[in-house]
Amino acid sequence: MTVFHPMPNDMNEHFAFCVQVLGGATAASRRLGIDERAIRRFINAERPVSAGLMEDTATALRKLIADATEAEQGIRAALDSNAS
Repeated sequence: MTVFHPMPNDMNEHFAFCVQVLGGATAASRRLGIDERAIRRFINAERPVSAGLMEDTATALRKLIADATEAEQGIRAALDSNAS
């Protein structure tokens, strides 16, 4: 996976990448509590991405990581109990 280190003028592009990681505009809209049209405006650089939006996005990504980890642990537990 390529790691993207954004420059200040690339924040819209990095935000777009984060939206994809969150599952697309609809899922990101739900996770961030932002209208889907606004998400698309940020992605299309029609609106600048603020530091606050990126902080909220980072928080949503951390929550997604926690949710994915919990789901993975559930799978492992189920597989381990079936192997017994």
